[in-house]
Formats: sequence, C-alpha cells, structure tokens
Amino acid sequence: MKKFIIAGLGNIGAEYEETRHNIGFKIIEALAEKHGGKWEQGKSALVCKIGIRGRKVILIKPSTYMNLSGKPVRNYMQTEKLENSNLLVLADDLALPFGQIRIKGKGSDGGHNGHKHIIQMIGSSQYPRLRFGIGDEFSTGKQVNYVLGKWSRTELDDLTERIDTSVKAIEMFVFSGIGQAMTQFNGK
Repeated sequence: MKKFIIAGLGNIGAEYEETRHNIGFKIIEALAEKHGGKWEQGKSALVCKIGIRGRKVILIKPSTYMNLSGKPVRNYMQTEKLENSNLLVLADDLALPFGQIRIKGKGSDGGHNGHKHIIQMIGSSQYPRLRFGIGDEFSTGKQVNYVLGKWSRTELDDLTERIDTSVKAIEMFVFSGIGQAMTQFNGK
C-alpha cells in the first residue's frame, strides 16, 4: 500500500491558533476532519492516520515551534521508511496573494523557517510542498507582526473555501501524483 506523510506547519500555543503563520495546521486539520481522522500525541508531533482512496496517509502537526519542524518530519519519514517524494509540507507563503496555492516538487526555503529546518534535517530541498498565499499587506519592518497576526475580516470570509481547495489539492497529490495536482491547482 502506498504511504504518504503530510506535514502541516504552524506554531504551538493558543496565541498562534488563528494566525496566518498557522495555515498549515488549519489545512491539515480540515483534511483530518473530512476523512474522520483522530489526532493522537506522537513523538514531537500530533499524529492522525487516515486513508485516501486506498492509500495510507499520516498527518503530522509538529509540536515544536515552526523553526524546529524538521526533526519531527525527519523522524516520521525514517519510521515509515518513506522517500522525499512521499512527503508533502503545507506552509504559509508571503510571496503569493492571499488564498492562492502553489504546489511544487522541490525548492528553496524561500525565507521560511519551517522549510529551512526541514531542509537541514532531511538533507535535501527535494520534497513536495503546498504553499498557501497569505499576501504581503504589511509596511516596512512589520513582516513578523503580519505573519503572526490574525486574519483580517475580509480574509476570514474566504478562508474556509480556500482551505477546502487546499484539501482537494492534497487529495489529488495523494491519489493522482504531484504533476496532476500542480496542473489542476497551481494559481487557483
């Protein structure tokens, strides 16, 4: 049976729950809920096992802070004996307009601390990722406040639909492959 690890990135703690930086957590929670998954405490992460069209999918939410996400990702990849191509990392991206998603098979960290640590820990930038646009509506020197800030009222109006689209993109990645997911969902 084909196996995948989907890692949603975010920061732990109530103060971060509804922030832009935690969109990886929000998307993976929606995926788990859609497939009837139950979260359990695992080693350095909350873990949920689901099935998508006959494939085993292990969802993880690292319980480290964003900049230490790589260790739990590496641990679960080693435990499950998975190749990088069977990993999908979900994270926020300032370079994309709000709600736009981009799926890529590899790439740099793009200044994202979660990706930076994953690349360090698995020794490669060759792994699939889903980047969720949070926009860049902040003034000079206010990037951290923006990223760690709460969604605007306008963004909240569209957030559920954008998360649903992201969940569909993940499902397509799992059952049809990254090429199909990129074709159907990039820029949407």
